[in-house]
Amino acid sequence: MSQTAPFDEEALEAARKLFARETCFLMGAAAISGLPEADLPEVAFAGRSNVGKSSLINAVTGRKELARASNEPGRTREVNFFVLDERLRLVDLPGYGFAKVSREVAKKFQNLGRSYLRGRPNLKRAYLLIDARHGLKAVDGEALDAFDQAAVSYQIVLTKADKLKPAEVAKVTEATLKAVSKRPAAFPRVLATSSETGQGIPELRAEIAAACAL
Repeated sequence: MSQTAPFDEEALEAARKLFARETCFLMGAAAISGLPEADLPEVAFAGRSNVGKSSLINAVTGRKELARASNEPGRTREVNFFVLDERLRLVDLPGYGFAKVSREVAKKFQNLGRSYLRGRPNLKRAYLLIDARHGLKAVDGEALDAFDQAAVSYQIVLTKADKLKPAEVAKVTEATLKAVSKRPAAFPRVLATSSETGQGIPELRAEIAAACAL
């Protein structure tokens, strides 16, 4: 798998301008029947509870409080939709892992995320967020399997890369890329990002714009 990003300065600037447009919260859906019409391209963000999905969505859109971040794992229990300039939807899927809820409740909203992945024809790409400090864990394997089974193109995004030294980030990036190299739906680049410093955010914006042909 190649790790060479294809984006030049022009593409990065075009993506910056795209995400500088107005973004707002659209709705939260607690059931598949409540999803909005599949009339705009969508990209979805998934990951373990407390991996930093809300912070990353805020960083990508340049809004500090668009998606509500919480220190309590498992707070996202709906599929939350944000709309960018009526051209694109960003979708925040329920987290998985160590949510502080009953097993029955956790299974319910995690199944909601899986159902979304299987039944959304306008989903252009999913982004699986992995904490750079920990790398892929066993619990992430279930998410990888779900993506592959749903035949959804997905890309690994490492979060909290600012917590590591550059050499450590490079090492975990390479290890993650190698781990998913034989998975059929995995996109052949791993992005290291930081919502705190902005590392990797321009490239992620460009990835999203390219995936949605915007």
